[in-house]
Amino acid sequence: MIRLIKTTVDYFNELLLNVGLSEYWSNHISQFTAFILLLIFSFLAYYITWKLIRKLLLPVFHKSKNQFDDLLVKHQFFRKIAYLVPAIILYNLSDESLAIFPDYVNIFNSVLEVFFVIISILIVDSLLSTLNDFYDRYDFAKDHPIKALVQIIKIIIYVIGGLIILGNLINKDLSTIVIGMGTVSAVLMLIFKDPILGFVGGLQLIFNKMLSIGDWISMPKSGADGIVLEINLTTVKVQNWDKTIVTIPTYSLISDSFQNWRGMEEAGGRRIKRALYIDMDSITFCTDEMLEKFKKIVVLKPYLEKKEKELEEYNKKFNTDPLVLVNGRRQTNIGVFRAYLKAYLQNRSDIHNDMTFLVRQLQASEKGLPVEIYVFTKTTDWATYEDIQADIFDHILAVIPQFGLKVYQFPSNSGVKELMVSQAKSN
Repeated sequence: MIRLIKTTVDYFNELLLNVGLSEYWSNHISQFTAFILLLIFSFLAYYITWKLIRKLLLPVFHKSKNQFDDLLVKHQFFRKIAYLVPAIILYNLSDESLAIFPDYVNIFNSVLEVFFVIISILIVDSLLSTLNDFYDRYDFAKDHPIKALVQIIKIIIYVIGGLIILGNLINKDLSTIVIGMGTVSAVLMLIFKDPILGFVGGLQLIFNKMLSIGDWISMPKSGADGIVLEINLTTVKVQNWDKTIVTIPTYSLISDSFQNWRGMEEAGGRRIKRALYIDMDSITFCTDEMLEKFKKIVVLKPYLEKKEKELEEYNKKFNTDPLVLVNGRRQTNIGVFRAYLKAYLQNRSDIHNDMTFLVRQLQASEKGLPVEIYVFTKTTDWATYEDIQADIFDHILAVIPQFGLKVYQFPSNSGVKELMVSQAKSN
């Protein structure tokens, strides 16, 4: 091939001399023509190589069950390998080819070295992306993602490659450039501030198991409340429940606080923490008739019988007068109601009895007496959890009147009208 190009150059050079061009211009034009012909030959070598890969190798990879080769194809690893063919040809023929156009030796060497560096970087980049995607297919990759680490390696490779190219262009070796960069280290630190902080933050998140792909996190400051999709070098991508995407700087997750709901999912229970406000005017001691009525409630009967015996023994011990309500101890409708709630929840198959289980009174306020339910469902699925919670409070709101209690609420328009009508009638 080189001989063919050399023959062509000699013929072209002689032709230019015959048409009246000077020896200087004829030599330069013929050498430049040879350079172009060599590049065209290199491109044809790449084209043929890529066609052979597409016809012979890619069909085999698509049919195989091995996923790794599919990922190599996805990231165009083999296409980038094909780019090496013309570079290798030019390198192996460099001694002969340089003799054809000696005036372009430096340009040829520079172009060839830069081409080698760029193709090598692209091949390594493709291979790293393939390894990352292949690693992500394993379940443990969610807890230990390597994407941030892969990105750091890519940055290092690109920086080294860039320095090699720069050294080639200014005719300086790599060590000289690195030493010279010490004077601009402050500027480089400023430029790479976010990647450095992100890398440190990413390592802390991963190795301390603070965050994994698939975790549900809440970070109101950043407007994030959803599932972690990606953990990158400088950002964490979160898909909110409304399907919007939020990107959070990795370092922010270390410097600021966020809530990770993974513990709830791993525990297998989701908390219900909600209070009902009871109108305190409806709270009273239980009469005998009320207690007899309550005993007909199956889940309450054991509690009432045990409580009656306990109170009877207490009042007998202290010789209290039963005719005066404030003497001794008596059951109240609010106390019986709390006991009912506890028994009702304990008998539900969708509520955990071995996790925190509370039915308690909170501090009374101008809104009434809060009775809070603090339990855990046996599911962490959001929709199912909401159904269970709604079902529980639907039932509670319906049974409250059976205990002579009322739920406190601000008067509605209809309530105000009824009050005004009743006052008008009384006047």
